[in-house]
Amino acid sequence: MTSWEAGPTAYAGPTSLVPPTPVPPSRAEPDPLRAAGALLWIDVLDSTIRTSTQHGRSELAEWLSRRRAQLLRPELRVLVVGAAHQGKSQLINALINAGVCAVHADGGTGVPTVVRHAESPGAQLIRRGSASADWTAEVGMQDRLPLDLDRLEPAIAEAAARFPAGTPVHAEVTVPRSLLASGLVLIDTPALPGLPGSAVRAVRVATDLATCAGADLVLYTCEAGREITDAELEVLRDLARFFPGLLVVFTKTDYAIDWRRNLADSRTRLARAGVPTATTAVSSALRLHALQAGDTGLNNESGFADLIVHLQRMGAAKHDKLARDTVSRLGRIAIEELAVPLRDELAAQQNAGMPDAVARLHTTQRRLDDLRKCAVRWQNTLSDEVGDLMSDIEHDLRERTRAVMSETEEFFATNDPAKSWEEFEPWLRQALQELAETSMTWLAERTEWMARKVAEQFPPEAGEVLPPPALVAAEERTDGVPGLDAPPVARFSPGQKLFIGLRGSYGGVVMFGLVTSLAGMSLINPISIGGGALFGGKTIRDESKSLLKKRQAEAKTAVARHIDDVFVRLNKEARDTVRRVQRALRDHFTAVTEDLQEIVMESLRNAKAAADQDVAAREQHARRVQQELQSLVHLYEQAQALAGRAAG
Repeated sequence: MTSWEAGPTAYAGPTSLVPPTPVPPSRAEPDPLRAAGALLWIDVLDSTIRTSTQHGRSELAEWLSRRRAQLLRPELRVLVVGAAHQGKSQLINALINAGVCAVHADGGTGVPTVVRHAESPGAQLIRRGSASADWTAEVGMQDRLPLDLDRLEPAIAEAAARFPAGTPVHAEVTVPRSLLASGLVLIDTPALPGLPGSAVRAVRVATDLATCAGADLVLYTCEAGREITDAELEVLRDLARFFPGLLVVFTKTDYAIDWRRNLADSRTRLARAGVPTATTAVSSALRLHALQAGDTGLNNESGFADLIVHLQRMGAAKHDKLARDTVSRLGRIAIEELAVPLRDELAAQQNAGMPDAVARLHTTQRRLDDLRKCAVRWQNTLSDEVGDLMSDIEHDLRERTRAVMSETEEFFATNDPAKSWEEFEPWLRQALQELAETSMTWLAERTEWMARKVAEQFPPEAGEVLPPPALVAAEERTDGVPGLDAPPVARFSPGQKLFIGLRGSYGGVVMFGLVTSLAGMSLINPISIGGGALFGGKTIRDESKSLLKKRQAEAKTAVARHIDDVFVRLNKEARDTVRRVQRALRDHFTAVTEDLQEIVMESLRNAKAAADQDVAAREQHARRVQQELQSLVHLYEQAQALAGRAAG
């Protein structure tokens, strides 16, 4: 192992990874926070942190605060990452000319190692409070285990074994090197998982590791004998978003025959992938051999001279160019994250369609329109049903009275009113009474049906709008159908029969007497007397039949007049009942309509007020979101201006 005493420092050759900048004349060391423009990136970062807190993104504000503290530290922390067997540990050893990082053929670094400057060498294993804890945070003495420098690698393994499996630990090694004395801190890390084939876990592990380790700069190592894979491009693209000083170091150029062509191809792939990173190629073996031999030319050939100059320049530019560029990227990333929910909120509000309050207002307006149409419908229905009912009740009464009259005619076709009136009159009164009761019952059913028919015109949300049964009930008859007195009929007395018989027999005696006189008989003879008696009897019978028909006709006429009187009275009563029910239904449904209109109008007023409030609130919210977006745009432009200034 290389001696831990102050030995030869890393050779800083004249060749630079980037064009050199003029070195200002020696003077008192200025305060980097007071340098021209230095406060600008702090102001932008502080504004971004405050904005993140205001937007409820405490985790984002905490992450930015951690990066702020990292940028304010005077040291430049360089994180060296890469896949297994890519020369990470040997790169650090060659940089400081000391074997502080373990180099294994079976997997490389197991415990992260932080290498910093100190006047005297030392090493210790540090246990962190959690996997996400900042590596630069102070830890207690109980969390520090001293390590044996002479057997550093096994000492790290033994010390790590004292803690439970999975305990977050890292080793910290201090060596006296002038390269590290300027504030350079090198961090060796375990191989990224999944590389070079898969980038799913490697991207997350690399980003988390760089954040927790407090890295200001990331060096990604890759063998010069191969091209960068797609998975490594994903890792580099993600690292470049957060670390502007990302550098890809192609190692082991001494083993790669055609490393220059591979380097050119990899640079082309990085450019096409849009990964903003610098590249260089080194050979750790040539570097160590050159330092042992003191060969400056061989050291330049190893490529480390350019790498060291680049690291020194990045350390000098940490509080100026590097800080501005870092804050520019971090600010834009944070602002984009803050803007996404705001833009989504605006888009959702624009695409949400009709607000609930406005929809309720439109629904209430439709209900009011439907209620107005309903008022027209039920009034028309009531008018139509009343007209139909009056026509139907008159027709029903007419048909029923005709049936009674028909039975009356049948009865008097065979019966003498003078003899059977006492039997006929109770039947007639009962028939007319039943007719009236049946008609009124049917009228009551029709009025109830009419009320339901009108109620069906109201919308279902109106509820039960039927009137009480008593309101539409037909009036009960208090007086029955009056009886009918027997019509006056002519009596066929015996004197009338004798007179009618003598008048009829005279013609028979004369006619038969004249006929028999031709035979020599007298006018009055038995034959003529017999003929007179025959004619007299027939005359009496004919007169009796004539009087019967006259009595029957007079009875039918009297009954017809009586039935017509009953019909007129019942029809009048039915019409009056229908009119009364019509007025009752009209008043009832008018009151229902007015109540519903008042309810709907109150709902309409409330819905309109709610819609106005909702629209005003949405507009106010949209203006607030737009103002917040405008503030983010202004902050984004400030962060972007930092990048332009850094590039300038």
